[in-house]
Amino acid sequence: MANLNRRDFLKNSAFFTGAAWLSTSVFGCSSTVEKAKNNSPIQFLHGVACGDPLTDSLILWTKVTPAQQPDSVQLLLEVSETADFSKVQHQQLCLARQQADYCCKVDLTGLQPGRSYYYRFSDSNTVSAIGHGKTLPAGSVSQVRFAVLSCSNYPAGYFHVYQQVAQQQLDAVLHLGDYIYEYEQGGYATERSVELGRALAADNQAEMVSLQDYRKRYALYRSDKDLQQAHASHSFICVWDDHEITNDAWTDGAENHQPNEGDYQVRKLNALQAYYEWMPIRPLVSGQQQSLCRSFAFGDLVDLHMLDTRIEGRNLQLEYKHYTDEKTGAFDTERFTGDLTNPNRTLLGQKQQQWLQTQLMRSKAQYQVLGQQVLMAKMMFPSELLSAFSKPGPELVAHIAELSALKQRADQGDSSLSTKDKQRLESVIAYNLDAWDGYPYERELVYKTAQQQNKQLVVLAGDTHNAWASTLHDQQGNKVGIELATPSVSSPGIETYLKLNTAQVEHLADVLPQLINELEYCNLHQRGYLLVAFSKEQMDAQWFFVDDITKAQYQTIVGHQQSYKL
Repeated sequence: MANLNRRDFLKNSAFFTGAAWLSTSVFGCSSTVEKAKNNSPIQFLHGVACGDPLTDSLILWTKVTPAQQPDSVQLLLEVSETADFSKVQHQQLCLARQQADYCCKVDLTGLQPGRSYYYRFSDSNTVSAIGHGKTLPAGSVSQVRFAVLSCSNYPAGYFHVYQQVAQQQLDAVLHLGDYIYEYEQGGYATERSVELGRALAADNQAEMVSLQDYRKRYALYRSDKDLQQAHASHSFICVWDDHEITNDAWTDGAENHQPNEGDYQVRKLNALQAYYEWMPIRPLVSGQQQSLCRSFAFGDLVDLHMLDTRIEGRNLQLEYKHYTDEKTGAFDTERFTGDLTNPNRTLLGQKQQQWLQTQLMRSKAQYQVLGQQVLMAKMMFPSELLSAFSKPGPELVAHIAELSALKQRADQGDSSLSTKDKQRLESVIAYNLDAWDGYPYERELVYKTAQQQNKQLVVLAGDTHNAWASTLHDQQGNKVGIELATPSVSSPGIETYLKLNTAQVEHLADVLPQLINELEYCNLHQRGYLLVAFSKEQMDAQWFFVDDITKAQYQTIVGHQQSYKL
């Protein structure tokens, strides 16, 4: 690890494995304790949170803001099985330490499966908000409900989506990454931030690089009342994507990391330390300082496997421009194809790939769900559109609609299609090499493992800021599962990138499923979330949207619904 000496690395390792800040306690084993006492006043400005549920334990989190800067702040944690705390079944003293940015986590064990618990933190003068968490069910389970979220950009608009999720009846919330964004004030998606009262903090307006930068950005996001309400209402299961570090991150670098920003590995460790401090996740137990892959068993119904497709094992993303001759514009297809299909090219990394194979082999659950960041479906479109995407606008939509109409004729067996038109349709390329399309060999390994176990996959994705539903097939055309992608909480969608009005982008969403083989549905311009409900009979997916993230008042739109029998 460049420029990190052994002492620094061990210090970070101790932090990531929880030695610096985690408290563990057994539910119901504590005796009556006195109230926590501190020498100066404290505030709970960032709410409470619960996460990484197991059948017998929950991670409980809060953050305190002390008037002074002591080494630690003493807190009393109380847990009850009723929201009014008429009977407190558990209480314990715990510490919020300065070295962990005054974040406090407790891994409370000894809980009962499938049960709700309520919790709060306090000292002798101040009490936090009340939080709710739910343990995983055990045995035979009739239904499991997830809300799926990603891409929450504070300066881009209000977090109405979090407020909506807080009101749902759920077993867990899955946040698939881009929980925060690293950009500076005046950068990406900040155009209306001052007008909306959502500008970055005065002492945190530069791009995040240092540990303090990341901590301050989390503090801003977690000051949002809608986000606090969502965390206080449900158990969260989270994984990072790139913007928790910086744009288009991979194992050894990132598109948005420049030499004048210092050593990338140092920046990455800063980002990950802040993530572990601020997120309600269990610390690592395997000695992998940069891995978040882990599984959650919802009885006999759902096994959820959370993957890290961003920094655990990702090789550098391919880019078409690196295979295009600047003078002639000729594309080196042979070299590109060789690099793209290289069996050593990896998104997960060998260790995580083997871990996933083991999980799928061992699982007895009805549904195998992969919670991860980027689209797994083959998003292939005619290669002539590659240059067209550099000229966004209504002409691009017309171009795509023309190709879609040709594709529909071809699918219907129209013999009048010219040889030229057939070639236009058959010459296809991947839309996004940052997704699984840029790592096709490893995608086939995942598919092969699922097929060998006779298991259909349910893949959940974020990252794109748009809603998608696709049917997944291997290279031989065999169906291996489905993919459902959530829109963003607030980050701009395709309508912004392609400079389209509502009518144009809705037309684009109508024609794309005809053009892209695996795609069945998409929404390309509305912010929202995905609700997935599993039962013995079927899986139901429903997308919800909010009509405007730039106004304090909004309406909820019930979107597309789809049922699957797997």
